[in-house]
Amino acid sequence: MSISPGSVTSQPHIALFPSAGMGHLTPFLRLASLLLSHNCKLTLITTKPTVSVAECTHISSFLSKHPEINHIEFHVPPMQHSGSISDDPFFIQFEATSRSAHQIHPLLASLTPPVSAIFADLVVANGANKVAVDLGVRNYIVSTTSLKFLSLMAYLPVLTTSDAAKLVDGATEIEIPGLTPLPISSIPPPFFNADHGFTATLVSNAKALPFCNGILMNTFESFEPETLSAINNKRALSNLPSILPIGPLETYGLNMNGQTRYLPWLNDQPAESVVFLSFGSRTAMSKDQIKELSDGLERSGYRFLWVLKTKKVDKDEKEDLGEILSSSFLERTKNRGMVIKEWVNQQDILGNAAIGGFVTHCGWNSVMEAAGNGVPVLAWPQHGDQRTNAEVLEKAGLGIWDATWGWGGQRLVKQDEIQRKISELMTDEKLKSKAKSVGDEAKKATGNGGTSKNTILETIESLKQNVQTVLGTRKN
Repeated sequence: MSISPGSVTSQPHIALFPSAGMGHLTPFLRLASLLLSHNCKLTLITTKPTVSVAECTHISSFLSKHPEINHIEFHVPPMQHSGSISDDPFFIQFEATSRSAHQIHPLLASLTPPVSAIFADLVVANGANKVAVDLGVRNYIVSTTSLKFLSLMAYLPVLTTSDAAKLVDGATEIEIPGLTPLPISSIPPPFFNADHGFTATLVSNAKALPFCNGILMNTFESFEPETLSAINNKRALSNLPSILPIGPLETYGLNMNGQTRYLPWLNDQPAESVVFLSFGSRTAMSKDQIKELSDGLERSGYRFLWVLKTKKVDKDEKEDLGEILSSSFLERTKNRGMVIKEWVNQQDILGNAAIGGFVTHCGWNSVMEAAGNGVPVLAWPQHGDQRTNAEVLEKAGLGIWDATWGWGGQRLVKQDEIQRKISELMTDEKLKSKAKSVGDEAKKATGNGGTSKNTILETIESLKQNVQTVLGTRKN
């Protein structure tokens, strides 16, 4: 007797394995919500301890909302500090998790029903792939960055060995064969040192990419068409599996108690009148830069909602607003601005009609949220993939940026520069029109018949068919 595709017996059981930081956790939780809506059984593997309070809070809230998810806490052995390890707590956790990822084997092998696929972060690709092979299941990588930056990470094993000369002083760009060159200024500083812990972790895991069944991307076809076409048509990085764009991933609708005081304020503001400023979950600005930003923001004359962060890890945040910003600034701007230091639901904010522009560090989740809402962006990259992401969003027509501002902390960006760019963001009608078009394309991609929706449906159906095949083999 045949098994119908929607039957419980063909339900795929997917193990999700994110890495450290909200930038990595968020897309996994959004993907989990999407998979649940398509009748997939899920096991969520989270590392313990988490680096930030936000991770712990979101995991707990998400699991409370979805008690049907099986949860495995994976205790990561602490790293012994060495010269190759960065002082960045997230880099340390990346390396520690990567080194021990293969140890999830017994945790997954004992599950009932058996796991049929592993969806893993790139940071644990090598270990997850070994476990998948041993268990005889499929292994997909979930990329948490732009396809352009993923391409750079996939090329790292070559770039740090036979092509290492490309990183020497004097080079102006890096060319990955078959792709548009990347400016040398957009290459994260750790990549220039093959012995840096973060670089070494990415290199070892990038080597596992060709052995995966596919790479799921929180992006959509029309946002990065050239890179997507070049890779999937084997004109570039021909050893990679298929790139599967499934974004922008939708939020998973958590209600974080008592942290919505900004929404009533936003609802009282005129349409497209507010500048929203947020620099992500792990970007800390210096007090000097915060002063220049506050002055530039005030001089621009626009209404604003500013999420302020002074420490890389949220549990280290101790200072009150009055200790960071002058009381006179807060008093002068109280009728047209709001500054907050707590977690916010960024998607709710960007979807509010009052938002006219978004000043962001260009973390990929933020880029996709802006794209999904058609909100124009002023990109201010701080570290990691963010300069590459800024190039991608500018080319897609979603936003603007000033490459001379450098990496976060590289130089002090002055108030007049900030004022000019904010004014451009809020007044450029051509930019607003392009951003709205990007938003329309994003909605089309995730709607019925859209490319992103079709891709996730096809991936799930393939897993269901594989479950049926395995069940049939066992029955015989």
